[in-house]
Amino acid sequence: MNTAQAPATEPGDCHCAPGCTDACCRPPVEKSAEWHEAARKAKLLSWLSLAYMGLEGAVAIVAAVVAGSVALLGFGLDSLIEGLASVIIVWRFSGSRTLSETAEGRAQKAVAVTFFLLAPYIAYDALTTLIQGDKPSTSWLGITLAASSLIVMPLLGRAKRRLGKILDSGATTGEGTQNLLCAYLAAAVLVGLLTNTLFGLWWLDPAVALLVAGLAVREGAEAWRGEECGC
Repeated sequence: MNTAQAPATEPGDCHCAPGCTDACCRPPVEKSAEWHEAARKAKLLSWLSLAYMGLEGAVAIVAAVVAGSVALLGFGLDSLIEGLASVIIVWRFSGSRTLSETAEGRAQKAVAVTFFLLAPYIAYDALTTLIQGDKPSTSWLGITLAASSLIVMPLLGRAKRRLGKILDSGATTGEGTQNLLCAYLAAAVLVGLLTNTLFGLWWLDPAVALLVAGLAVREGAEAWRGEECGC
């Protein structure tokens, strides 16, 4: 009689159905030379993003206060929050954490949280502006900044998402998604500022801000779910 027993299952083991695509159900990524090079590039891009986001955020907030633009203020706050996501990625790929799956899971959750930090304030401020009818003034500085970010952010976002696939890193992919969200916001802010300046359609500014708040919540939820095993 065969008395051999199957190995005990650890509490954190993943039980995956055929075809499952959750992160926990995929085979481990081989840490090849290409993987390490991608990790180095991801960290470097995050440092570059952090520098750009710091400058972008500061300029956008100053321009928003001067012009009274909610969408532009949301753009500045988004830049600072994206800077926080960049800090998380630098942390993720520093020292012994570079090869740590635990660090990857924590980083992915943390990046997801940064999406949620943006939405409440923007939504509140936008609704208040719509109700009170506050009209932003023209901001050529804001228009120039939004146009610049519309060029830079897609380049950073696509590069990070490519690296995220190589690294099998949801955290890196999430940071890239934030950069693309910043590009969407830049386009929306640019449209809002220009239509207000040219046609006086002031309500587009807070309406754009509400749209961005909704996008931030959606992307944050998707980034958070990417860490779970739903099979």
